[in-house]
This record gives sequence, structure tokens and C-alpha cells, in this order.
Amino acid sequence: MENVCNPNNVSGLRQADFQKDIQGKKTDLFILTNKNGCEVAFTNYGGALCAIMVPDRKGKMGNVVQGHDTIDHVVNSPNEFLSTLIGRYGNRICKGRFTLDGKTYSLAINNGPNALHGGPTGFHARVWDAEKLSENSARLHYVSADGEEGFPGTVEVTVTYTFTDDNEFVIDYEATTDQDTIINLTHHGFFCLCGSQKDTPSCERYLLTMNADHYIPIDDTSIPLGTVDAVEGTPFDFRTEHLVGERIDADDVQTRNGAGYDHCWVLNKRQPGELTFAAKCVDPVTGRRMDVYTTEPGVQVYTSNWHDGFAGSHGATYPKRSAICFECQHFPDSPNRAYFPSVVLKPGQIYTQTSIYKFSVE
Repeated sequence: MENVCNPNNVSGLRQADFQKDIQGKKTDLFILTNKNGCEVAFTNYGGALCAIMVPDRKGKMGNVVQGHDTIDHVVNSPNEFLSTLIGRYGNRICKGRFTLDGKTYSLAINNGPNALHGGPTGFHARVWDAEKLSENSARLHYVSADGEEGFPGTVEVTVTYTFTDDNEFVIDYEATTDQDTIINLTHHGFFCLCGSQKDTPSCERYLLTMNADHYIPIDDTSIPLGTVDAVEGTPFDFRTEHLVGERIDADDVQTRNGAGYDHCWVLNKRQPGELTFAAKCVDPVTGRRMDVYTTEPGVQVYTSNWHDGFAGSHGATYPKRSAICFECQHFPDSPNRAYFPSVVLKPGQIYTQTSIYKFSVE
């Protein structure tokens, strides 16, 4: 299907502003629409989301994901992971080292003493081949070469974005390898249910519910301590609804280590790989609600603690804690933690994942 964007799209983005030759490939803007007049806009550079346009309780459309309005701004974003695809390994690997089949691999150190999100030229910084499948779906494809960012094996990845008539943004992932490797894909959407705007309000006003009885405590470099702790009696207990900001600055070593929330919640699952409810987030001011579902065992919740007010789309600015992320994934530093679910992918196996972000109002 030819990719021709409606110049009168709701997001106000211009296709021409995203067309450029990068890494020997052409970048572009892709817009998915549904019968409700809502939109998802993204570019094939890193699979970065540029807009998700959904209504508030009064029917006013707003962009509920932080992004940029030109390809140059996407490429040079002050936050290189802003609403992008993440791979080969989402989250952190301690000291950028892991051992697989008796061989030790070294990765780039790009987050304190650790490797983060696949390295500085991970999947977020690659031009993906992309094609529209229909008005509401598109497929992205990327082949990651053996040794890229230090990871073994040639890995072929396909990601499908679908925007349903129920206002569900569905991400389906599939990957294969030609030799043993590790893989932990996710999407780093920075969600602002209040709507992206100048001095975007804090996510601390949002109401959050998590389907998780446990979380993974971290050290002061955000590496797991080696335990899986109960949320009960901690600032991480969102089994019933609480304001995000209610305990985010509690006198607690864990909120200090994360500078707020930047932790992996262990989702309640009856069996591995089942698609289940993970989280609900509501902005009580606009009424916008987002429900998260995933096949993954965990969700990294990050409250954009290091945003500094940088510029985004259409004059929007993104201050500290102006967005909340729900990164559906396996657990941080899993390659070095035999007690965590395995992230090893072998030839002949197919890595699959589905995550859903459903928008509504209440």
C-alpha cells in the first residue's frame, strides 16, 4: 500500500518534514487512522511515535505521546529513546557484560557503569524498512547484523503497529536468529494523557493501578539487587488506585535510587506468555484513560525523571515527570540472573510479544 499521508491529518504533522536519506535508506512519516477519527503517527527512524491523537471526555483531540515534528528533531532528540522501539535488549545489563554458551560479550556502556536499551546505536537509532498494510496497520522490518552493538547473531525483527477501532494501539513483535543470542524488545512510549503542550503537566496527577504483587528493587546504578520484593507496605503498591505523585518522593531508598519511579513491576500471571492486563493510568483532569496489556512478564514504569523541559512537537515542552512510560519487557539484567525468565533466543525459535495500549475516557 502506497504511503501517502492526508495533509489534513489530525496531528498536524507534514510528511515532507520526515522524508530524508539516512543510513542509505529513506525515512518517512506514517499515519494510521481508525473509524473514530483518531490517529497514530510514527516514523520508520527507530519506529518513533510522533503522535497518538485521542479525545478527552469533552471530545477534544490531544496528542498523548511525546514526540517530535520533523525527522531532524527525532534524530537529534535530547532523549534518544523518546517514544521509540528498543532492542536488542531493553533496560540495563550490568557493566555491559554477559556470558552466553561459555563466551563473554562486552557491550557499550551508555548509562552510568551499565549498558542501556541496546546501546547508543540500538534499534531506536536505526532506519527500519516500513510499509503500510492498511489504513490502520503498518509493518516495520530490520535485520540486525551479527556483532551489532556487541550482540551475537544476525537477528531479523518484524514489528507490526495496528490501531484498532477500539482505540487500541497494538504492537506485535517477532524475531529470529541464526545463532544463540539474547533479546528483550520493548517500546519506550512517553505517555502524557493530559495532552502534549507547552510546559506539559506532571504525570504525578495521574491515577495508576498495577496488576503486580511484586517489583524488582535496584541499586543506585539501577541494577537489580537480586530479590523480587512484595509491593505491600512500599511506595510501589498500586494494586489499588493511587496518584502517581502520592509516594514518588517518599523517604525510601528505592524511590531515591530511581529518582522517582524507574523500576520493573513483576506482573501477576497464571502462565508465562499469556496476554493479560498490566496497568491502568487515568488523567482525572481530562478523563483520558490508558489500559496496558502484555504477554511479557514485567513492565518497567518510568516517570521521565530526567526530562529537563526540552522542546517537542508543535511548541510543546517536556519538563521533569511530564510523561509516564510502560515498557513491557523481560526483567533487567536477565542475562546475568539465572533465576529470572530466560531471554536467550536460539536458531529455529521465534521470539514473539504482543503489547496493547488502549485509550478511552472516564
